[in-house]
Amino acid sequence: MTSETVPFGIYIHWPFCLSKCPYCDFNSHVASNVDHKRWRAALRAELAAGAARHPDRVVGSVFFGGGTPSLMDPETAGALIADIRTYWPMTDDVEITLEANPGTVEIDRFSAFAANGINRVSLGIQALNDRDLEFLGRVHNASEARRALDVAATVFDRFSFDLIYARPEHDPQAWRRELREGLDIARGHISLYQLTIEPGTRFYTLHQRGELKVPGEDLAAELYDITQEETELAGYRCYEVSNHARPGQESRHNLVYWRYGDYLGIGPGAHGREAVVGDDGHITPMAVRRHRAPDIWLDRVEKLGNGTQEEVVLDNDERLIEMVMMGLRLNEPIPLSRFDRIGGAGPRDLLDSERLETLIVSGDLICDERGLQATRQGRNRLNAVLGYLFDPAV
Repeated sequence: MTSETVPFGIYIHWPFCLSKCPYCDFNSHVASNVDHKRWRAALRAELAAGAARHPDRVVGSVFFGGGTPSLMDPETAGALIADIRTYWPMTDDVEITLEANPGTVEIDRFSAFAANGINRVSLGIQALNDRDLEFLGRVHNASEARRALDVAATVFDRFSFDLIYARPEHDPQAWRRELREGLDIARGHISLYQLTIEPGTRFYTLHQRGELKVPGEDLAAELYDITQEETELAGYRCYEVSNHARPGQESRHNLVYWRYGDYLGIGPGAHGREAVVGDDGHITPMAVRRHRAPDIWLDRVEKLGNGTQEEVVLDNDERLIEMVMMGLRLNEPIPLSRFDRIGGAGPRDLLDSERLETLIVSGDLICDERGLQATRQGRNRLNAVLGYLFDPAV
């Protein structure tokens, strides 16, 4: 698959969790009583509405995210996957991923999810020791995490899992040992995220009060360097800022986002980037956002057939910024053809040439006949690079 033949992606959001993690700013809601039949019907209805807008696409990936979608009935996933197969052809290697937590209830249903069409799971492990799992607010312990990984390896041909580093007082050598254990368990893909303090989370409140201290810049850089060293030694290429994979094991769905492909977002708070084809054949690039609150979304779908809150037509400048912001996350060039498709010219003509040259000279970016790419240094400080490239106030 080349960067310019990105298949259509479908994201389906299940908003419910058993508990809210203190670092999480995703659209997740604690609920103990969910009407699964009602939610299944609503998700299928919004999917049908999306299919009517995009009849002639080829689906390369489906991603059930959340929230905790492994808490949904496996039959709900199966019904949605069956609908997708009815509405669109799929690629031969279609990737259908379910995010899952390592709790006992979810693990025991892995086989049922596989029987209903899921062929890859992404596990929210986050740490491999009980002390840090408790700090991160996870409901599982380290033993359950390891069991979940064992079961995933038995049930699914492909799986991934997340670990969070740069935790408070995170000892570099302890992280090296934990990461090595994780890489020994991994089968082709692992996501490694630095802990970030996001507004609206409990960690943010504690941080503002001075009750939570995260590693300083030097320690965070050391932990990052250890992460790169150990993954490279294990044969895992850092193909995106926080994602590492062996060749061919990259997340195909996330590559749709990073390569600025089209995708349909279904469920509360889901976002989409849709190229809508009109009756006259004109293509309109649109940013679509669903209602975030589950109750409002559900009511809208049952009354109107979709839970859309906002549809915005994207102009070429907006598309260019989004495309560059996503594409520079990857350890590959944004091809010149992608710039040409949006703006009819190359990056040196479409971007601020003086600032672009400064970032090239500083060693953060490379711009050549292959396209525009962030170096390892540039990806490590990508927020600063993007701020300088696009924010006139910087």
